[in-house]
Amino acid sequence: MTQATPEHIGLLLRNARSEKGWTQGQLATELGTSQSAIARMEQGKQNLSLRMIERLEAIFGRSIVKVGKPQMTHLRVEGGRTLSGEVDVNSSKNAGVALLCASLINRGTTTLRRLARIEEVNRIVEVLTSIGVECTWLNGSDLRIRRPEVLDLESMDVGAARRTRSVIMLLGPLLDETSEYLLPYAGGCDLGTRTVEPHMQALRQFGLAVEARSGFYSVTAPPADGDNRSFVLTERGDTVTENAIMAAAHREGTTVIRNASPNYMVQDLCFYLQGLGVEIDGVGTTTLKITGRSAIDVDIEYFPSEDPIEAMSLITAGIVTNSEVTIRRVPIEFMEIELATLEQMGQNLEVSGEYMARNGRTRLVDVTTKPSELRAPQDKIHPMPFPGLNIDNLPFFAVIAGNAEGQTMIHDWVYENRAIYLTELNKLGAQVQLLDPHRIYVNGPTKWRAAEIGCPPALRPAACLLLAMLAARGTSELRNIYVIERGYEDLAERLNTIGAKIEYFQD
Repeated sequence: MTQATPEHIGLLLRNARSEKGWTQGQLATELGTSQSAIARMEQGKQNLSLRMIERLEAIFGRSIVKVGKPQMTHLRVEGGRTLSGEVDVNSSKNAGVALLCASLINRGTTTLRRLARIEEVNRIVEVLTSIGVECTWLNGSDLRIRRPEVLDLESMDVGAARRTRSVIMLLGPLLDETSEYLLPYAGGCDLGTRTVEPHMQALRQFGLAVEARSGFYSVTAPPADGDNRSFVLTERGDTVTENAIMAAAHREGTTVIRNASPNYMVQDLCFYLQGLGVEIDGVGTTTLKITGRSAIDVDIEYFPSEDPIEAMSLITAGIVTNSEVTIRRVPIEFMEIELATLEQMGQNLEVSGEYMARNGRTRLVDVTTKPSELRAPQDKIHPMPFPGLNIDNLPFFAVIAGNAEGQTMIHDWVYENRAIYLTELNKLGAQVQLLDPHRIYVNGPTKWRAAEIGCPPALRPAACLLLAMLAARGTSELRNIYVIERGYEDLAERLNTIGAKIEYFQD
C-alpha cells in the first residue's frame, strides 16, 4: 500500500485541481485561504488535517487519499507570538445542527449556505444520509438536502448518532413520521449529568411517548391533530426549545411555548421555519406563538448566522496574547454582556458600526482587541440565559482572568464537570483553584509556560487550552483534538492567518 506522505497527497491534490481546470488562486478562494498555502500543500510542505482533506474531497467531488485505521490528530503550538490582522467569524455550529434536523420537516429542497464543516455537522449528515436523505455538498460549505417521501429509520447509523448529543433533536421533526421507531441515546461532550427529561416533558405536550430501552429511546408517535396547545418549559434550554418548535411547526394548530429560549440558534431556526411558511410570533422573546403546517414543500436557501461562541474564542486569542486583532462579523446581540464584562476588566475594545448578516436578520459588528492591563472583576462571572452571558462563553473567561491582576471567581452553575476541566490550565502555569464542581478561583496574572496536554472530553475547555498555549512561550502540544473539531472549523489554521504558529501532526 502506498504511504500517504505529504508529498504524495500534494501530487494527488495538484492532479485534482488540474483536472478541474482551476488555478491555485481559484482553489485558495474556494477554501478561504491563500495561494501560497495551496502551493505549500501541493509541494508536500504542509501537513493536511483530516478536516482539510474532507473539504478538498467535497470541493472536487472525488477521493483525494484513502486512509486506513483512523489516527488521533494533535496540535503543536509555538506560543508567545504577537497576533495581528483580521479574521472572520464562521457560521454557528449550534444553529447548523438544528437546521439540519429541521430540514426533515420540508418535502422540498433545503440549501444551507456557508454551513460550518465541523464534526458535529458531519455526524448529523451521516445520520440523515443513513435514513435516506440526499445530502450533497455543492462546494466547500453549501449543503443541499432532499429527503425521500418515506425515511428509512431502521437503517439509522447508530455509531454516528451516538457520537453527537444533537441526535435528540430529531424527536421534534420526526414527531409523527412513523408510528414507532428507535432513536439511539445521545452522546457528545462529557459535562456531567444532563437529563433529557425536559425534552420529553415538552414533546409529551404533543402526545409523543418515549421509553428508554437498552441504549435506545423507543418512540411511539402521536396521531396527527390540529389542536391548539399552550405550555411552559420547565427548563429554558436551547435544544429543548428547538425540539418543541420543530414539533409545533408541522402541526396545523397554534402552539404557545412559554419560558422559551430566545438564544441565537433558536432565532436562526425560527427564521428558517418562517421561510418555509410557518407562522412564528415572538422571535427573540421567551413566549413563542407558532402556527404550523402539516404539509411543507418549499425550495429554500438559508444562511445560518455567525457563531457568538467562535467570536468569543477569537476575541480571547487576541486578549491572551495582548495583541491587536480585528474579529469581523461578530453577532453583537449575543455578545453584549461578554464585551461589557471585558471592558469592566480593563480590556480596550473598538467596536464598529452595525451591519446585517446574510440571513437579513442578525446584527453584526467588527471587534478589535487592543493591548490592555487587565484586572479581576469585583463580582463573580457567571452565565445566565439569553440575554445574559452565554454558558458556552463562560470558560474563556478562565483564560482571560489568568491575564488579569487579582482573583476572579467563575461560577459554572449549569454543568457538574466543566469547571474541573478548567484546572488543566494549571499545567500551562495558571493558578486555578477548584472550590467545588461548579466554582473556581483564577489568580492572576499568569506567567504562561509551554506543556503537553491531552484534550479534556469537553469542547470549550479544550479550546481554552489551545488559546492559553498561544500565550505560553515555547512549544506546547495539545493531543487528540477531535473534541475541538466537533465544534470548530479549521480553528488552528484560521489562527495561523493572524500570526499564530500551529501545526497538525499524528503519531
